[in-house]
Amino acid sequence: MATEHTTLTERRLDKAVEVLSGLEPDALAQLLSASADVVLLLDGRGVIVDLAFSGDALIAQGCQSWRSKAWVETVTVESQPKVQALLNPAQQEPAAPWRHINHTLPDGSDLPLSYSVVQLAATGAGKTRSGPYTIAFGRDLRPQVTLQQRLVTAQLSMERDYWRLRQAETRYRLLFQLASEPVLILDGSLDKITEINPAAQTLLGEKSNATNLNLSDKLEPASLRALRDMLERLRSTGRAEPVLVRLNKGQELLATASQFREDQTLQFLLRLCTQVATAPAPVAHSGSVLLASVMEQAPDAMAVTDLDGRVLTVNQAFVDLAELGNAELARGVLLDAWLGRSGVDLRVLLTNLRQHGTVRLYATQMRGQLGSTAEVEISAVAITGGPEKCLGFTIRDMGRRLATDVRAPRELPRSASQMTELVGRMPLKDIVRETTDLIEQLCIEAALQLTGDNRASAAEMLGLSRQSLYIKLRRFDLVDGSVEPLPGPGDARSS
Repeated sequence: MATEHTTLTERRLDKAVEVLSGLEPDALAQLLSASADVVLLLDGRGVIVDLAFSGDALIAQGCQSWRSKAWVETVTVESQPKVQALLNPAQQEPAAPWRHINHTLPDGSDLPLSYSVVQLAATGAGKTRSGPYTIAFGRDLRPQVTLQQRLVTAQLSMERDYWRLRQAETRYRLLFQLASEPVLILDGSLDKITEINPAAQTLLGEKSNATNLNLSDKLEPASLRALRDMLERLRSTGRAEPVLVRLNKGQELLATASQFREDQTLQFLLRLCTQVATAPAPVAHSGSVLLASVMEQAPDAMAVTDLDGRVLTVNQAFVDLAELGNAELARGVLLDAWLGRSGVDLRVLLTNLRQHGTVRLYATQMRGQLGSTAEVEISAVAITGGPEKCLGFTIRDMGRRLATDVRAPRELPRSASQMTELVGRMPLKDIVRETTDLIEQLCIEAALQLTGDNRASAAEMLGLSRQSLYIKLRRFDLVDGSVEPLPGPGDARSS
C-alpha cells in the first residue's frame, strides 16, 4: 500500500487544489494554454468549443479552423479510433496515456500531435446538456518525426551501401576464383597468405586452403630472397619492378606485386605469370624496358586504351591528375569519364585517330574523380600494327602555361565599354543582334580550331546540323571557294 500511495502522489500535485483554487479565471486560462503546445476544450459530444496554442506557428497553418468542429473530424482516418478511445471515460485510466494522433491541415499535410485528456466533473456551472467538459493537451511531434525520418533515411542509405559492398565483394570473389592467372593475397609477408585462387593452387600443387600453405617452401633460395626484396621495396617506395623467380620443380615465373590497405593493415597482391617460360628473360637496359620505365615516371599523364577508348593501362601521373586511388580503378573505363566535354571530346579524338593516325595539341579539360578540373592538351597516336591494336594518349596539364602564356586569346572586335557607348545611337535590338553575331562567330571559329577544321565534328560539338553550320560559315565569310556540298533533306537537322 505504501508503494501504491507513493506512486500516486508522484503522478499528481498534492498542493494543486490549495494553490489553484484561488486563481482568477484569466490566470487559470493562461496556465492551461502554457501547459502544452495545443490545448483543446471539448464538450460532452467531442466538439471543440475552444482551443489555444503556445506559439504562432500552428495558427499560421490554419489550426484555428478546428473551433466548433468535432475533434474526430479534424484528424486522419487512422487516428479517429484513438480519438474516440480518449473521449470514452470508461476506457481511460486514472492517468490517461499519451496517444499519437495526426491532424489534417487545410493545405492537405498532416500534423502529428501527442495527446492526453483530462475529464472535468460536471459540477455547478459545468453542468450542461452536452455533459462534462474534457481538456485535451497536445504536444507537437514534428521535431521527433523529422528526426525519425532522418534516422530512417540514414538507415536505408546504410543498407544500400551495405548491399553495394556485398555485391562488389561477390564480384571480386567471383573474378578472383575464375581468374586464369595465379594470384595470392599476402598479409604483409610471404609467410602470411590470406587467400589463394584455384589457378595458384594448381600451379603450386596445393589442395588445401591458404592457411596451410608456405610459399617459402615452394621457391628456390635465390628466388625467395629476390621476392622478399621486391616486397620490401614495394613497402618502402610504393613501386617495385617484377622479378623472375623459380619454383623448386624448375618452372620459371614472373612475379609482380601491388599493395593495398585493408582494416589499416598492409596487404600485397602477388601475381605469378607463367608466360615467361617461353620468353627470354628481360634485359635490364633493353629499349622497351627503358621506354616503359620512362612512361611510368613521366610528369605528363599517359594512357593506353583499346580502339574504343577503354583504358588498358595508365601511368602514375594520370592517376594523380584523375584523382584516383590507384591505376586499377581506371582499367576498363572509357577515357571519356575524365574529359571535359563528355561525349564530344572522345568522339572527336577517335574520329581523327581513325582518319589520320595522330592528334596533336587537342585542348580540353580533365575532370578529377573528386571534382577538380584542369586545362590540358592531348596528343594521341593509333597503333594499328602488331598483334595488339591500341591507342596512346599523352595528356599535359596546361594550368601553369595558361597563366604565363604570351599568346593572348583573340580579342573581341568590340569591348564591353564600346558596346555600352552604342546605347542611344543604335536601337537595342541592333546592339543585341551585333553582339550575338560576334559571339556566334567566335564560337564557330573556336570549334573549328579545336577539331582541326573538321566541320562534321565542329557541328556536333556546337549542337548544329551540318547544313546549319555551312550556312553560318558563309554568313560570316569563314569559307573559301571550296565549300563542301550541303547535305540532303534527309540529313538536315534544326539548329
